[in-house]
Amino acid sequence: MANEQYTSDPVEAYEGILEHPETDRQKIAVAIDTGVKAVGHVVMWANILLMGAIFSQVALRYLFSQNYPKLDEIQWHFYGIVTMIGISYALITDSHVRVDVLHMQLSRRAQRIIEVIGILTLLTPFIYLMIDQGYDYFYESFRVNERSDSPTGLPARWAFKAVIPFSFVLLALAALARLIHDGHALMYGPASERDGAPLRRILLVLAVFAAVCVGLTFLVETTEEKLVIAMFLTFIALLFTGYPVAWVLAGVGVAYCGLAYLFDNDLMLWTGLESTFTGLDYLTLGAVVNRVYATMSNAVLVALPMFIFMGLMLDESGVAERLMSSMQRLFGTVRGGLAITVALIGIILAASTGIIGASVVLLGVLSLPSMMQQKYQPTLAAGVVSASGTLGILIPPSIMLVIMADQMALSVGDLFMAAVFPGVIIGGLYLTYIFILALVKRDAAPAPEGAKAPDWAAVKDVLIAVIPTLMLILAVLGSIFAGLTTPTEASGIGALGAALLALGYRKLTIAKLWNVLVSTFNTTAYIFAIFLGATVFSYVLRELGGDELIEHVVQSTGFGASGTVLFILFIVFLLGFVLDWIEITLIVLPLMRPIVNGLGIDIPGFGVLDEPALVWFVILVAVTLQTSFLTPPVGFALFYLKGVCPPEIKLTHIYKGIIPFVLLQLTGLALVFLWPTLATWLPSVAY
Repeated sequence: MANEQYTSDPVEAYEGILEHPETDRQKIAVAIDTGVKAVGHVVMWANILLMGAIFSQVALRYLFSQNYPKLDEIQWHFYGIVTMIGISYALITDSHVRVDVLHMQLSRRAQRIIEVIGILTLLTPFIYLMIDQGYDYFYESFRVNERSDSPTGLPARWAFKAVIPFSFVLLALAALARLIHDGHALMYGPASERDGAPLRRILLVLAVFAAVCVGLTFLVETTEEKLVIAMFLTFIALLFTGYPVAWVLAGVGVAYCGLAYLFDNDLMLWTGLESTFTGLDYLTLGAVVNRVYATMSNAVLVALPMFIFMGLMLDESGVAERLMSSMQRLFGTVRGGLAITVALIGIILAASTGIIGASVVLLGVLSLPSMMQQKYQPTLAAGVVSASGTLGILIPPSIMLVIMADQMALSVGDLFMAAVFPGVIIGGLYLTYIFILALVKRDAAPAPEGAKAPDWAAVKDVLIAVIPTLMLILAVLGSIFAGLTTPTEASGIGALGAALLALGYRKLTIAKLWNVLVSTFNTTAYIFAIFLGATVFSYVLRELGGDELIEHVVQSTGFGASGTVLFILFIVFLLGFVLDWIEITLIVLPLMRPIVNGLGIDIPGFGVLDEPALVWFVILVAVTLQTSFLTPPVGFALFYLKGVCPPEIKLTHIYKGIIPFVLLQLTGLALVFLWPTLATWLPSVAY
């Protein structure tokens, strides 16, 4: 299980459960918690300012034919501040992506020991690197009084660069607070914290991975190649400890940089391995600070918090509840009508939210009790909800496609348009499967007893519920497709539109706005934290020659162009069982770009698309990664659903239920592979 937002407020978690009197150190930790959270609660409002800056930019351009470059820079300044300050807030609230398969079975005491070891060995070296090198990076900018590259841009660029060391000082304080809390609990915690599996279960897994690592290193010759294999397997092994993925990536990157330095300087000859010539050391690793700054100032990634805000605000607006109640009346007498309703709402939510966790939970809460009451087959009910909730990661506006565009140097608009047909096709396959299954296996999805035939009132209710949402989708995607706005601008318009929609439905309160802002802040922060970790990991991996090794392995298969693409997709599919889509997108996907370019695949771009083969390939990877949400043990959707499903739906029902939908996703993948125009035609027509 991967836990996308596992939250544990340390102030609440420790309050009242420790018999030993609160120590001065514990009071200091609580004060740090409160201070970091207070900073976060102020900074998170920058998302509202970001929304206003984007709207102002669009309004000035179309109403007054004015363009202000300063507004562009203000946008990514807000984005950089929110994300960098957010990482300390996410650590305080423990909102991170983690692999919980084994971690959730451990005793609370064992979990604390893992966190202490993780902070000291993985997170602390990374924090030290970023504070030390980040301060030098800022000071050099301050010394020369650096300003914007544009003559009409903002002055004092150094002030923005100061965010890097400042944010990591906050992160260091947050880590210190968690260390104090954990240390206090380990010494004085209640006996109940020992309930659960002991730490040796994790140690056994690590021992198995170590043995596999040693075995695989015999398959390659050079020391650099052995280090690449060991580095990747170390990363996967440490994931199963349950320590946050972001800090595992960063810590492993720093550790293997140090190991490479030892090999470079003939300090590891006692291992029997040859010396290396990687050039990695503390100063060269400091180059990642510049990469962090590039990520902070990336105009494409500004769309991330806005699309996240849009999705969360729509969930708060009650749109899904309206759709569910009205569509149930419309399909009331149809066999399998409730399942069809869930799939249709999943498609609509996918085109308006893109937040997988929220969609799966929302659909599960709204539909599963009714499905069980109507005697639906538990496997079908679980499968429909899980699969329908995952459509948002593919159907635009998708945060995954935004990140993929950034990593592959492609247009976000091209990827959004390229994903429309594949997403709709998979949604259509879901609907067709449900309809046929309900006809063939009549007890799997029975029609509700005493249901009334739909009337014009039911149609009217559906239109009232659907039209505002469709108008918002049209405003976002239509403006991108028509070339009226960039995807970043469209994300701001969509976020504002979602807020206005919630206001129109009289669902927007200060409390709900606060919840949406906190969730947006947390979600953006833990995604950005993985960006930081992946930056370090990828840098070291490349310096060790990891990209050349992977390229050599893929090209040596001798499968030909199409066979090589299928081989890559198969590897991505397998990685989806143990890794989250974010890690695969940030680490594995960029390594594939030169390989795909070198295959010389002739994909129709209709004279418009610059790199049609890459667009097609990225969409294939995106469809493949959609399966990662449904495949155990790291399937997000499965465990989100398990958390809200009725007690009669067991985990085995969920596992069995997703099998046909994974096969349907792979069928959609095969269609896009066989007919590339499904991905490349729409973006070519739009431009």
